[in-house]
Amino acid sequence: MSTEEMFSTPGSSEVRSHARHLVVVGGSAGSVEALIKLVGALPGDFPAAVLIAMHVAPEARSMLPRILTRAGPLPAEHARDGERIEAGRIYIAPPDHHLLVTGGHIHLSRGPRENGHRPAADPLFRSAAHSFGPRVTAVVLSGGADDGAAGLVTVKELGGVAVAQDPHGALHPSMPESAIDTGLVDEVLDVSDIWQLLVARTTDPVPGSMGPGETDEPDEPESRRQLPADEPAGRPSSYTCPECHGTLFEVEDKRFQRYRCRIGHAYSPKSLEADQAKAVEDVLWTAVRALEERQALLIDIAQRLRRRGSESVAGRMEAEAADAQAGLDQIRNLLAKGSLTALDHDRSGR
Repeated sequence: MSTEEMFSTPGSSEVRSHARHLVVVGGSAGSVEALIKLVGALPGDFPAAVLIAMHVAPEARSMLPRILTRAGPLPAEHARDGERIEAGRIYIAPPDHHLLVTGGHIHLSRGPRENGHRPAADPLFRSAAHSFGPRVTAVVLSGGADDGAAGLVTVKELGGVAVAQDPHGALHPSMPESAIDTGLVDEVLDVSDIWQLLVARTTDPVPGSMGPGETDEPDEPESRRQLPADEPAGRPSSYTCPECHGTLFEVEDKRFQRYRCRIGHAYSPKSLEADQAKAVEDVLWTAVRALEERQALLIDIAQRLRRRGSESVAGRMEAEAADAQAGLDQIRNLLAKGSLTALDHDRSGR
């Protein structure tokens, strides 16, 4: 079926048309409420496909397809690898998979996490822009940290439109604020108003030639760009990847500072700081466990020595146990203050 065929409404016996426009959406904490409002306002004859990457824990059972199907007239489902992207449908990244676009088809990838998440908005935005060019509209909704901001840069570079939810109406404003900070966002709107822009964008013809996404010819899979065979572009930084501990390279970008390791894990400065804080916290909890075990062992040794009459040696063991307790108190106080973690950063996907 050609891309010029008419779109059929849900429930019709007609076959849906191949999508000519893509709406790609990234969100995290607080975005479910925003998505319900957004897709609930879209018309039943919406002539574009909607692809959503929302941070979710790898082991979670996502109910988002059912929630969004009930919210409005468009059917929502977890995306399936290799399926053709059709207009009037909502495709949702399944847990622990990046949702990518290759030509006019879906590609699911368990490639390296980006900004600490899989699925993440950045790889969805990038791959959609490479396949659909100016026919992409990217939307950043509520969430912590700044996933999606770097992907918006690619969307804009390839002629697409960038939209951010008004941070004042977002439950967690950090993601839309970070998108706005790139200076590339075309519209900042309350979530109840975004649907009107999407309808206008997808019904008006886009100037220029048709993009590769309007054919069945696949673009270069984004998964290949996620797994570079050689060193990433950019200079080696003094930082290491929190996940694999390899060297992080500072990616050259005039508008957005990013880091990527040889494996392909990618970080913005905010997500890197948050993962470093988590790594420090993990080390401190490991130290707590080790000190507790050492203290218990020293006390046990001291008690056995006292029963044998070795008072002086037992006293030294007890003094060392007291030092271990002092160290435990210091570390526990530091952890209790919560100063090591980025409180505004959502880790729902970890």
